[in-house]
Amino acid sequence: MRKIIAFLMIISGFFSFAQNRFFYEYKFIPDSTNKADVKKEMMLLDIDKNGSSYYSQDKYISDSTTKAELEKQMKVSSGNFTIKRTEKGGVVGYKVTKQYPDFKTFIYLKVSSDTYKVEEDQKPEWKILQDKQKIGEYNAQKATTNFGGREWVAWFSTDIPFQDGPYKFYGLPGLIVKIEDKTGSHSMTLVGNKTFQTVKTQEQDLPAGIQLFGMGGKEIETNEKQFKKVWKNYVNDPTKNMREMMMKNSDGNNKVIFKSKSADGREISDPNQVFREIEKNLRESFKKNNNFIEPDLYK
Repeated sequence: MRKIIAFLMIISGFFSFAQNRFFYEYKFIPDSTNKADVKKEMMLLDIDKNGSSYYSQDKYISDSTTKAELEKQMKVSSGNFTIKRTEKGGVVGYKVTKQYPDFKTFIYLKVSSDTYKVEEDQKPEWKILQDKQKIGEYNAQKATTNFGGREWVAWFSTDIPFQDGPYKFYGLPGLIVKIEDKTGSHSMTLVGNKTFQTVKTQEQDLPAGIQLFGMGGKEIETNEKQFKKVWKNYVNDPTKNMREMMMKNSDGNNKVIFKSKSADGREISDPNQVFREIEKNLRESFKKNNNFIEPDLYK
């Protein structure tokens, strides 16, 4: 693992800039009633001069692949688009961004076909302790906080000059290289990093009236109180937005077709059957994914 010893600097090119990417191994227990089932996912923390972004590597790759396929369809068709529901890459669907220098923090959460940009109104309040130990290649110091309905133990390193960390955590005098809640349900450990150049490109717009389930669409800015109401409604009727989207986009020249697969691998294209299958799967998922990283957000 290569240590980063220089601060960010702008490089040549109006849309080009240097970016540091930190790789965190995220281990978590989705179901509190089955603690033997521990999942792993590689998470990325990208840091540049304006702030940071934390998200799943697998989901990013999967979404990019899906988007490329849809853009290919758009080039050859101005009317009908087929959106196949297959096993999505990655388990972690949220993204967290922080804006420098005030560390204004947002979490982006998918609920059905909508993306909610939820502003965080609290910051982690840390208690820095004298305990020190090596975490990977780094000299680290211990700190604790209560945040989001969990007690957390963090290890930060002043070897890396960023007061940031994975998820919504920040504000220590160095990068957080490891953090774990006291129940052992969620832990994030730095396993690598790299510096690279990135160039912003303009994304292709979708035809008017088309909204894609699971990606794209408008971001709905909201607060935690309003998001909790949205989540409660979603749990009560998981396919409501999808049904409304299909009816809306099937009236004109554009048509959205949902497809799914049954448990035995058969492709399902009948809309009513697709929605029943999706709702069944979602309700099973709700039961098995009850151990949220931030329980207070879903109460």
